Amino acid sequence: MALSRLLLLCLVASEVELRTVDAETKSIEFVCNKGARKALNIVAEVKNALSNCNSLTRLSTPVQLPCIQLHAASWENKSHQEKRGDIVSSLKLLIEGVKAARALNQPGCVASLLQRLETNIDNYMLILGNLQLSGPVVSPALSCVPQSTHNLSTILLNYKQLITGKLERFMVDLENRCTSQ
Repeated sequence: MALSRLLLLCLVASEVELRTVDAETKSIEFVCNKGARKALNIVAEVKNALSNCNSLTRLSTPVQLPCIQLHAASWENKSHQEKRGDIVSSLKLLIEGVKAARALNQPGCVASLLQRLETNIDNYMLILGNLQLSGPVVSPALSCVPQSTHNLSTILLNYKQLITGKLERFMVDLENRCTSQ
């Protein structure tokens, strides 16, 4: 009986370790594969689906917008940890608003799109969280005073700008890891 418990414990521990290694591998693949980064960006699909919704695109609750402003010189002076923290803070702010809007029983089509958006943001946060970065851990901090909107199209536009701006620039900064892998 004790041997079977030990075997089960070893099996569970190895599964957890494999998932962690797999998540780290997926994160570096994301950094090294621009096609994978483009594929994960679902904003165009969601925006197209939104135009096919017969319901209003105005949400019943405001959603705070991510920080998308990028001052190139100050961005370049930030550490990788600070850049990740900036992006993660913006994603957290956005996902909280999307979850709150979805919880307020939006019409079916909009609720479905909010769910897709929430899942997509979660994916980005998982990838960023599993990147192995050197240097001191930095607490995520917003780089702007967030604005808010009720308009789902505006939310999608800002999210797209975050992904194609700060996030993409950060991934390009990390591409030197690709040749060493």
